[in-house]
Amino acid sequence: MFAPTSLNARNRRTQKLVKLLFLLMTLLLVLPVLMILGVLVARGGPMLSVEFLLTQPTKGMTAGGIFPALIGTVWLVAVALLVSVPVGVAAAVYLSEYAPENWLTRTINLAIINLAGVPSIVHALFGVGAFVLFFGFGTSILAASLTLAIMTLPVVIVATREALQAVPKAFREACWNMGATRWQTIRRVVLPNSISGILTGIILEVSRTAGETAPIMFTGAAFFLPFLPQSVFDQTMAMSLHLFVISTQVPGVPEGLPYGVALVLVLMVLAMNALSIGFRMWLRGRKKW
Repeated sequence: MFAPTSLNARNRRTQKLVKLLFLLMTLLLVLPVLMILGVLVARGGPMLSVEFLLTQPTKGMTAGGIFPALIGTVWLVAVALLVSVPVGVAAAVYLSEYAPENWLTRTINLAIINLAGVPSIVHALFGVGAFVLFFGFGTSILAASLTLAIMTLPVVIVATREALQAVPKAFREACWNMGATRWQTIRRVVLPNSISGILTGIILEVSRTAGETAPIMFTGAAFFLPFLPQSVFDQTMAMSLHLFVISTQVPGVPEGLPYGVALVLVLMVLAMNALSIGFRMWLRGRKKW
């Protein structure tokens, strides 16, 4: 009397097929990443050394290391984060906690979505017109980082807004019933409980910022510089542009050199992401709900 019916058997088969389909889709996403990493490690791994990381390019960038490009990438990512994170979080707080539901708010949300879909080369041209020429920053780290910050703002805003909306409304109501103002509630309750979600947006921003080439090519990245930048108003080399240059513009480059540069860039992004993910997991472990 407890034998499965034909309907139950059919549902189990369907369940197994759907599970298998999702597994195959996951493998299709993971396998290309593993293949890329495998190629980079196999061809670029022999190039990695302390000298490769801590010396500057020599012999027309056909030899030597990548130290100026490595430091320049850190400069660009750090300044872009310092600009985009406060602005993006503040915009998300306003849209989520203060803005009324009207045509203006809907227009702003639509503009954020559209900004996320603008090609990077368009952001580069905007950066040239706005920061290099209009504000007079010239081709510098500041101009390039501001361009990257504008390009990645939608990621920070959307991730922060989703994190804020994930905080239960009962938390806000409890604070309001105790006499707290809206800003006190946001600062003491909402933001601390949404910080892990905000870090998700920052992780995505770091990954995109470090790997972009077009926005920095016209605004602050240099073809070759034999010295390190001293301030945000200097030009700098960058890993992404350096990889493009030695892969397409410089003759006589050893075969493993572009792969070595690409491997270092990927490892640097993975290291930054790993630190952010570890911090996010630690914060999530402290949540009480």
